[in-house]
Amino acid sequence: MTAAELIVKCLENHGGEYIFGIPGGASEPLNNALYKSKIKVIVAKHEEGAAFMADGYARVSSRLGVCCTTAGPGSTNLTTGIASSYADSVPVLALTGQVATSMFGKGAIQEFTNESVSIVNMFRRITKYSDMIINEKKAYEMTLRAIRIALTGRTGPVHLNLPIDIMNRNVSEEDRKVCIGQAMVFDREGVKKAAHLLINAKRPVIIAGWGLVLSKADKELREIAEMMDMPVATSQKGKGIFNESHPLSLGVLGFAGSPVAKKYVLESDVDVMLAVGTSFNEFVTLGWDKRLLPRDALIQIDIDTDEIGKNYYADVGIVGDARVVLRELIYELRRQMGRKGTVRKDRQNEVGKLKKKFVLADKGKITKSKRTIYKPQRLIKDLVDYLPSDALYFTDIGNNMAWAIRCLDISKPYSFYVPLGFASMGFGVAASIGAKLAAPERPVIAIVGDGGFLMNGMEVATAVNYNIPVIWVIMNNSMLGMVYHGRKLASLPEGIPSRYKQVDFVKIAEGLGARGIRITKHGEISKKFMDDIISSGIPTVLDVIIDPEEVPPIKSRIETLERLYN
Repeated sequence: MTAAELIVKCLENHGGEYIFGIPGGASEPLNNALYKSKIKVIVAKHEEGAAFMADGYARVSSRLGVCCTTAGPGSTNLTTGIASSYADSVPVLALTGQVATSMFGKGAIQEFTNESVSIVNMFRRITKYSDMIINEKKAYEMTLRAIRIALTGRTGPVHLNLPIDIMNRNVSEEDRKVCIGQAMVFDREGVKKAAHLLINAKRPVIIAGWGLVLSKADKELREIAEMMDMPVATSQKGKGIFNESHPLSLGVLGFAGSPVAKKYVLESDVDVMLAVGTSFNEFVTLGWDKRLLPRDALIQIDIDTDEIGKNYYADVGIVGDARVVLRELIYELRRQMGRKGTVRKDRQNEVGKLKKKFVLADKGKITKSKRTIYKPQRLIKDLVDYLPSDALYFTDIGNNMAWAIRCLDISKPYSFYVPLGFASMGFGVAASIGAKLAAPERPVIAIVGDGGFLMNGMEVATAVNYNIPVIWVIMNNSMLGMVYHGRKLASLPEGIPSRYKQVDFVKIAEGLGARGIRITKHGEISKKFMDDIISSGIPTVLDVIIDPEEVPPIKSRIETLERLYN
């Protein structure tokens, strides 16, 4: 076998199903190996799109996403997508081509091997592991190492650079598999302390973060919340890990979040907080608001020791996988409570009263609008009303994300994905394609802004080429809305303009081979309308003209920036 064939065999042995990328001369050995392989190749329109597709596939499947490119610019074009995966701890393997080792330093086309700055060094800043295979006998071993690193501990992307001459060399066949073992250890004394604090708490709350999604710990989260009658707020990335229609759900805390969560967590004298899988970043904490700190104790659970106590002092810090630690905490709570087994302090009733006060008022604003132009929050409500309950939503970065966080009710865990670690525009457009391949039985909806779609919209052609029926819902307001409204709220000038002429995305969609439909007012989207689109199995772009002056729920973000930077 060649070294390239051995790498592809390694991917096959570890369940590799898809690889996303763009071919090129320096990656021809990989091309030849994939030709003989069972792995399905999805050719993207831009390398960034390929990285986002691999990311979307990995987020939904919880398996390794794989992307590949040629040398030089093909490799550098991957970096934004891989940086996004790194920021959100998503396991992606990036394979990049490289010129022959005999040409290093001579100025070969697309060479990037300068002694001080190379593609390997660049990827080391945005991956858990990055290296060049410079000996064909190490190809299988290094691929195994990359897979193991990507999938263990705090998961994340890895990178291998593949010189063309090394990849073409023959090697002995290997058939080993790497052991993917997670750290199942935890601090037993810390768990005992946490249980004691929670049992004696008067006003506890749970903050559920992205780590719970990565750990697939929705059942454990629900069990501990119901057992202890504890309200649950989520981070933006954790949205939906706890059923948002549950009586104990507070919704999303922080940026574009629920006023119910803000009232209970920041203004209701919480005494004990259980934070699981959250780093307490700027978005969930409204710029590290000091009111978030509980009166008596913060219990923080995270797989990464660096996250515990990073932004708020943790009275009890427990290192470990979220699902494993929560299981042990549930056991310890039952042990300490004895036969009683559950705690009931009528906190559900309190949460219910807050919801009546805030959420119903919010919904009233949506339905009472007299303007004929489509309001973005009404659009989100229509999607919720007329799409199946198992719909899977990907959002982009911008006002579309803010409206989705605020107005999209998620009742099924693992149904909402937003790339807030790195906040890359264009993510939702492409990542949704990888997500559909990971969950072909579920409708996949990409809620994007016109600005984000203009960045990666050519990937619609990728979906068309492989019959991947994603539905893109474009909020078309002819602007970079978050910039525009942020400036208005902060009274800033338009030095770099945020507005532009309206784009006809129906024509673009049709030109790329997809179905394009323009929506201009409430009432055009119905259950039959959405059912017909889903049943057609055709990639579809909904070009929705929305009210450009409707202010998104970003005021807290502006207040945060003014407080932090003025």
